[in-house]
Amino acid sequence: MNLIHLLAELLKNPRAAIAAWIAMGPLYAYGFIFLIIFIETGVVFMPFLPGDSLLFAAGIFAHEASGPLDLLHLLILVWIAAIVGDQCNFMIGHFFGKRIIESGKIKAMTPERIEKSEAFLDKWGHLAIFLGRFFPFIRTFVPFLAGVGGMKWHSFVLYNILGGITWSSIFILLGYFFGGIPAVQEHFEVIVVGIIAISLIPAVFGVIRAKFAGKRSA
Repeated sequence: MNLIHLLAELLKNPRAAIAAWIAMGPLYAYGFIFLIIFIETGVVFMPFLPGDSLLFAAGIFAHEASGPLDLLHLLILVWIAAIVGDQCNFMIGHFFGKRIIESGKIKAMTPERIEKSEAFLDKWGHLAIFLGRFFPFIRTFVPFLAGVGGMKWHSFVLYNILGGITWSSIFILLGYFFGGIPAVQEHFEVIVVGIIAISLIPAVFGVIRAKFAGKRSA
């Protein structure tokens, strides 16, 4: 399967993408879910992947009786993917971060997103590693910038583990417990859009507040 085609299908409809992976075999489904969560959290130039909606959709498939995905196996898989991904991102930031930022080659890493993520880190400190998991883009940039800023490895690991397990478990279990409801099945796409919109609310609010603060200071 072409990687670009895989990502396009995933962004278009996570549930259909997982169904296609399952048709190839459960091991493919587990493998692709692990890969997407790892890439979103571990590769700084891929922050647009739909981690929240993918986890929710995977939980729905785990809910199905004698379904192709086992809840416990799925949880352990995404815990490892989320934790190892963030750790990788932190190490990339630590060893190569300044050169990557100065190169300007990563288009997703705009000055505004860097500034927003740095402000998030400054405000919340180590807790930002945990809280940042719940915000698209920020969850990809925060571990990278923590590595750039020289955060201690042992401090990062603790909040990385707590954040990775909490974030991935919440969305998997939301899909698992609510995915069987007919209304959820019927309006899945709307619910996915809602999940993304709710995740983006704090970021949008932060941009608006920053603009008003800039106008007041001017």
